[in-house]
Amino acid sequence: MTWRDLNPPQQQAVKTVKGRVLVLAGAGSGKTRVITYRIAHLINDCGVPAKNILGLTFTNKAAEEMKQRARKLASRDALKDITLCTFHAFCMQVLRSDIDKLGYTTSFSLYDERDVRRVIQQLARLHYEGDELPSLEPVIEAITYVRSRGLKAKDLPADDPLTKAIYEDLAVSLRAYNAVDFDNLIILTVELFQNHPEVLAKYRERYKYIMIDEYQDTNDIQFQLAELLTGPNGNLCVVGDDDQSIYSWRGAEVKHILNFKADHIIKLEQNYRSTQNILKAASTVIKHNQKRHDKEVFSAGSIGEPLEIFHAPSEKDEARSIAERLVYYKNKGYDWNDMAILYRTNLLAREFELALIEAPWKKDDKWVRGIPYQVFGGTGLYERSEIKDLMAYLRIIENNRDAEAILRIINTPRRGIASGTLDNITRHNRTQKLPLWDVLKKLPIELSPRSKTAVQNFVHVIEEAKSFFHSMPLDKAMQNLIDLIDYKRAIEEDVKSEKVRAFKWQNVQEVIAALKDYSNLRSFLSTSLLNRNPVKDRHSPKSEDRVNLLTFHSAKGLEFPLCFLVGIEDHVLPHEKREGSDELEEERRLFYVAITRAKQHLTLSMSRKRKRYGKETASIPSRFLFEIPKDLVKVVPYKKIV
Repeated sequence: MTWRDLNPPQQQAVKTVKGRVLVLAGAGSGKTRVITYRIAHLINDCGVPAKNILGLTFTNKAAEEMKQRARKLASRDALKDITLCTFHAFCMQVLRSDIDKLGYTTSFSLYDERDVRRVIQQLARLHYEGDELPSLEPVIEAITYVRSRGLKAKDLPADDPLTKAIYEDLAVSLRAYNAVDFDNLIILTVELFQNHPEVLAKYRERYKYIMIDEYQDTNDIQFQLAELLTGPNGNLCVVGDDDQSIYSWRGAEVKHILNFKADHIIKLEQNYRSTQNILKAASTVIKHNQKRHDKEVFSAGSIGEPLEIFHAPSEKDEARSIAERLVYYKNKGYDWNDMAILYRTNLLAREFELALIEAPWKKDDKWVRGIPYQVFGGTGLYERSEIKDLMAYLRIIENNRDAEAILRIINTPRRGIASGTLDNITRHNRTQKLPLWDVLKKLPIELSPRSKTAVQNFVHVIEEAKSFFHSMPLDKAMQNLIDLIDYKRAIEEDVKSEKVRAFKWQNVQEVIAALKDYSNLRSFLSTSLLNRNPVKDRHSPKSEDRVNLLTFHSAKGLEFPLCFLVGIEDHVLPHEKREGSDELEEERRLFYVAITRAKQHLTLSMSRKRKRYGKETASIPSRFLFEIPKDLVKVVPYKKIV
């Protein structure tokens, strides 16, 4: 490790290890390098044991990158006891050890967003007397808002008794199912620390040096967790950029980084990513925000070319013009993967996909049609239906109180359990307040002989599968389970396309192979389910040579030589539903994030007409465009002149 790799402010951030430290890391300023050098400095120079260091991030990708970089600066042995992980993974570790103090068992299931939605739908049916359920989105949003702030049902509006009742019932149901969802991982950890000081003392004693990455993205409950762990005299270093706080819809509060009580404030203002023109444009725009730390980010790179702006007559013309520009840069020697099309909302993507599919270009001196591309945020392995089925079996084997998992696969593959039979069983389980698994085993209700046999067969399958996982390696046990339920035949019967059948079966084989790396089912379930964290890791560029299509939000943390920001119009950016002063500031921060993804070239485009709510209406350029100095931009015809 050599200090010459760091500029003076970076060195200061690395060496300042005592007290509360705020590192304001501008876009492209090398914050990951600073964090990893700080870890190495603590271990190599300060003699701090790795087990006393805790680093918290928001994505598994960021945590893994920190580990890999740290290994280049300190020995693997020295780092083996360090904790570098996401907030959710850390809380999972804590709860797997001590959740029994809160009335759960340590074999609890982890529910994802869809699982929780299904529970809420079931609860809503019990409360709603109409023929059809209304949209539950307002209920779900209200519950998410309250939980992200660590509030209780009593904090919900008094004029919304349905939401309050569902919120209270949700907590009861999750406890009855011995299940925890992603929000609750952190809520319960905070509750554990607040109500059991001996547990908190254990973790404070271990973690003497705490670092939090992307601190501007913390919500209230994560803030409480950090403050509890640090205590009044701890060493807490938070790294982030208030100008990149763009997740208020997920509960993030920019106030946490703006109001952080710091003993030391260090600013990383030198950008190593973008040209001077790109960075000047971004910096000038963001200075229009009032609620921000004062900083002056500057580029270490060349001046670069002006930003290119064009105004197309229609959405189709805009998309085709972008496709022409992609071909132009491909012919100049860039790879497709060097290029990214960024948009404010996913609704804009379709027109650009069509343009890329239809675009002609020369490949090996032959004309071909279709620019290869990838849309970020696709369905991950553990979100696919066939894998969620198998994971539900594993969840029941580990935790038979998991009613959501039971309901998912009690008739998957089909085993003759009719919906009416299931309604009778679940009604009895709710009215008698009995675990669903106990009702299935004892069947204290009248069923037809056929239905009774079908339910008993399901119970037998689960009991036999449990014996597999208690007596053999996990991958072999999983293969036996798949054979037992004849899952391959189920896929063949349910899926007509041979190609899709092969794809689904390949996914199943991937999960079997993944199980080889785990010694017990609990650790596999914890890891695989955490990889479905809503704070996504689905946004990593892939190795294939394809143009990248992604939202501004998805692009955060990424960089591309050539960026094309499209749909820069006033109802799109700022979004028409975000008109309050704080919301406008966040929309401007979102524009800042998008601009600073570009390393060498940046094109900003818009359409004079865009379809909204099924009708084509006139559009005007985004008000944010007029905040960019004129000498930094070049207005060009929408048709690329080659």
